[in-house]
Amino acid sequence: SDHMENIYGYLMKYTNLVTGWQYRFFVLNNDAGLLEYFVNEQSRHLKPRGTLQLAGAVISPSDEDSHTFTVNAASGEQYKLRATDAKERQHWVSRLQICTQHHTEAIGKNNPPLKSRSFSLASQGSANSPGVQRRLSQNAVSFFNVGHHRLPTGKRVPIMQPDHLVDVREMMSQAEGQQRDLIRSIECLPVSGHLTSLDQDLLMLKATSMATMNCLNDCFHILQLQHASQQKGSLPAGTTISWLEPKISLANHFKNGAAQNFPAEVNKPASVREEQSIAEPCHLTREPEEINPDEELEDTCDDKEDDLGAVEEQRSVILHLLSQLKLGMDLTRVVLPTFILEKRSLLEMYADFMSHPGLFIAITNGATPEERMIRFVEYYLTSFHEGRKGAIAKKPYNPIIGETFHCSWRMPKSEVPTEAGSSFSAHSPSEQVILSKDLEGQTELDYYTVKFVAEQVSHHPPVSGFYAECVERKMCVSAHVWTKSKFLGMSIGVTMVGEGLLSLLEHGEEYTFSLPCAYARSILTVPWVELGGKVNINCAKTGYSASINFHTKPFYGGKLHRVTGEVKQNMTNTVVCRVQGEWNNVLEFTYNNGETKYVDLTKLSVTRKRVRPLEKQGPFESRRLWQHVTESLRDGDIDKATEHKRALEEQQRNEERLRAETETPWCTKYFLKEGDGWVYHKPLWKTAPAAQTQQTDTN
Repeated sequence: SDHMENIYGYLMKYTNLVTGWQYRFFVLNNDAGLLEYFVNEQSRHLKPRGTLQLAGAVISPSDEDSHTFTVNAASGEQYKLRATDAKERQHWVSRLQICTQHHTEAIGKNNPPLKSRSFSLASQGSANSPGVQRRLSQNAVSFFNVGHHRLPTGKRVPIMQPDHLVDVREMMSQAEGQQRDLIRSIECLPVSGHLTSLDQDLLMLKATSMATMNCLNDCFHILQLQHASQQKGSLPAGTTISWLEPKISLANHFKNGAAQNFPAEVNKPASVREEQSIAEPCHLTREPEEINPDEELEDTCDDKEDDLGAVEEQRSVILHLLSQLKLGMDLTRVVLPTFILEKRSLLEMYADFMSHPGLFIAITNGATPEERMIRFVEYYLTSFHEGRKGAIAKKPYNPIIGETFHCSWRMPKSEVPTEAGSSFSAHSPSEQVILSKDLEGQTELDYYTVKFVAEQVSHHPPVSGFYAECVERKMCVSAHVWTKSKFLGMSIGVTMVGEGLLSLLEHGEEYTFSLPCAYARSILTVPWVELGGKVNINCAKTGYSASINFHTKPFYGGKLHRVTGEVKQNMTNTVVCRVQGEWNNVLEFTYNNGETKYVDLTKLSVTRKRVRPLEKQGPFESRRLWQHVTESLRDGDIDKATEHKRALEEQQRNEERLRAETETPWCTKYFLKEGDGWVYHKPLWKTAPAAQTQQTDTN
């Protein structure tokens, strides 16, 4: 076949952080199933500098750019390569994939299924623990005999029955439980002494057992696909194959409204089974739900993050995790240890950025376009402090697809700055709580309501959408954020890809803005968070813009959490306001008239959000969905929290596979895809009367 010709040429190969990218001459040897490279074309007659076996390899175009791709060999070795352009990358990727498939299938043909036989591990093990040997041998016999009976020649191989897959799934569940017990036993060993949890052989055992279970899960997945393809031809159109994983209870939520109830997995804790099956009766649809703010109560949760004693105790886990990571590795699919989690979802963290609703509402009170832009910058810079729960670098829960979070704030009208240069509310947190409670007795006209909704609209890549509005002031803000995390050595970087839009309908103005990157530093000692990068805020109608720089601390000297910025009129290139300070401490605003204002974020009042009680929340609202994980973290039971977290992650992965196999697209609930972004399904600019949304700006 002309698709199997040998190809060769120069590609850039990433070596390491010091050496970086280097040009190397690559040769695809289709006959041998090898990818070889040399220093240059003239050295082709010499021994290759490197060789990868392509049988069983995975060829993946990178999402970093249109030129890069990776070759992941079955041995675990990886080449990160870069072509000169997208067309050349596609040429190499397609030829490599064809060669890989050819040699992978050849291995399968040359290795037919094993004959039925007893498979004993006892003869290979030590005689020191016959009880363990006997138990392993019995499990192995029952496991490896499944599906390996060779039939007489000429007889048709029967289609595997659903019950067979049920049995295999049950055996694999038992094996997974044993593997978890093994990992737990190793991790419970001391970090010093004769036998430690960091022993090289034990780390190898952990990695090997994990790889084995992953391989078995992949094999089981292939069996499911094979059976599904065999069955589809004999089933009526529209029939749903609901028995693919009957032993794992899958949430009705992931069926996009389909109501199916599977029996819970018998070897899971009761609370985990409840988590997986969502046992309580509910009619889940993807229709948007209108949340009544009157049902929401002032939030009483005060989950201050603990000190880092737990991190010190779990140092061996961190070391083991770091040993498996590579510089620049995308951490989206890496499962991080539970003890580093915050007690809230990422969706709720976005809501906490709105903890100063008075400053948000005050934006539209600005008398001129210049003042409104400055007020937006003031609000923007004060939002990050409360979004981070303290200085400790902990990670919020990764939202599962379809997860939502709802809340609202009530802000007394008397506390919203109106005139230019109005000072911020300086009530202490305790005074603010009293003020919030007093709101219960006020009439509707005495306060503004800001409503918030967030939804996880995509799992891979992980994209969240959120929207907030104040109907009384005819203003709303929406954004979509793709969180891309990468391993940077002794720190982790998170890039917030996406864009936000603030709409002031009274003035007919729209402000676009971006978000800074976040970094978790010193992850082996005392992790801390800093923000970095340049963000821009623009209003096309008025011609005002802002440029804000979040400065990361230099290696030597320098201040932490420093931020600088300026607001200018683009038409005249005039700077009308400058800002400097720390985004989590004190900010200094200097105006072009010479006035200066200081904002102390440590004294800035925080308005508590209002949320519905758990019993009134839907099964996939953040707090109810993660309640068992949160409760376990509050109790300090890391193992139990990990079990609950794993149950949620397993059901998400299983349902993602099922949707891919059945080619069923995911339907979002509150946000709609528009181009490369996501927008709220019913934004205020669509629902507000047209006559009220435009106002002639005489300024």
